[in-house]
Amino acid sequence: MSRANYLAPPGPRVFGHRGACGLAPENTLPSFALAAALGASYLELDVHATQDGTVVVFHDEVLDRTTNGTGPIKDLTWSQLTELDAGYRFTADGTTFPYRENNVIVPTLASVLQAFPAHRFNIEIKQGAPAIVEEVVSLLRKAKCSERTLLAAEHGSIMRDIRDHVGDEIATGYSTDDVLEFFGHFESGTMAAYTPPGVALQIPTAAMGRELVTAQSIAAAHSLGLEIHVWTINDADEIGRLFELGVDGVMSDFPGLVATAVRRLSA
Repeated sequence: MSRANYLAPPGPRVFGHRGACGLAPENTLPSFALAAALGASYLELDVHATQDGTVVVFHDEVLDRTTNGTGPIKDLTWSQLTELDAGYRFTADGTTFPYRENNVIVPTLASVLQAFPAHRFNIEIKQGAPAIVEEVVSLLRKAKCSERTLLAAEHGSIMRDIRDHVGDEIATGYSTDDVLEFFGHFESGTMAAYTPPGVALQIPTAAMGRELVTAQSIAAAHSLGLEIHVWTINDADEIGRLFELGVDGVMSDFPGLVATAVRRLSA
C-alpha cells in the first residue's frame, strides 16, 4: 500500500532538495513553500533530534553552517533551538543575506508534515545515536503521512532499524550498502538472484569511480519494479538528459528547473 501511494501517480517526479535550497534557506518552511510553488510534489528533507527528543528538520549534525548557532543539535533543547536564526547564513549571491532576522527557525518535523498535507515526503534520518527512528515513525503515523513518505538513510544500521520498525507500512529507499549490493549483482549479471529491499534507488549520476545512472542500470532497476531518482542536479540540460535516459525523478536545489523539464516531456 505505501509503495503504491508513494509512487503514484506515475513519474517523472519533481523533488525539491531540502526544499528549494538554491533559493531559500535549506530545510526551512520558506524553502519548502517555495519548492511547492515551483512545482515540486516531493519534498526532500533530513532529520535530527534535540536534547529533549524533538525531531527537527536539519541536515548537518552541527548548527554552524546554516544558522547563527554552534555545536551539535542534540546538545540543545527545542526551546533553545528556536532562538536561533535558520536563515542567517543563506545567500544566493555571496554578499546579501535576505532571510536574516526574518523569524526563520529550524522547523520541527511535525510542523512540516502539517504544513504540506498534499505533498509527499522523502525523509532521510541522519541521526543514529540516540536512535530517533521510532519517534519519526510515530510522527508520520500521527500525521497520517505513512503512505506518502519514503524513509531514507545513508548508513546501513539506520536503514535496518527503519525497516524493522515499518515493515511494508512505509516505503524505504536504499542505504549505501544497499546501493553497493544492487550494483554488485548488476555488474556480475546475477540480477535474477537479487531481491530489492526498497522501492527506489536514490543516487548520484556517478560515484566510486563508476557511472551509476546509465540506460542499462535504469533498465535493470525497472525490470525489478524499482525507480531511479537522481541527486542533486542543478543544470537544466543535465536534468533533461536524465529524463530522456529514463530516470523516474530528479532532486534539485532549483526544483523549478525539474518542473520545467517535466512539462517539456509532456508537451
